[in-house]
Amino acid sequence: MYFHSILVGILGGLGTPELILIAIVVLIFFGGKKIPELMHGVGKGVKSFKEGMNGLENDLHEPEKKTPESEKDKTPKE
Repeated sequence: MYFHSILVGILGGLGTPELILIAIVVLIFFGGKKIPELMHGVGKGVKSFKEGMNGLENDLHEPEKKTPESEKDKTPKE
């Protein structure tokens, strides 16, 4: 639901005719042969972004790793 709100906020109220017009402009501008390459690049970028976000989320939720007692106190005892 949150994603939908963001998507509507970014796209405004784009309807089907507007999206078709955008698709036609992209097709004319880039040509039919270049579009799959563009989509592949976009997909790789999105995948990389998701992996980065998941890694960051895991780092934030992962408890601190405790060091063994032998490594904690390296000072010699008197």
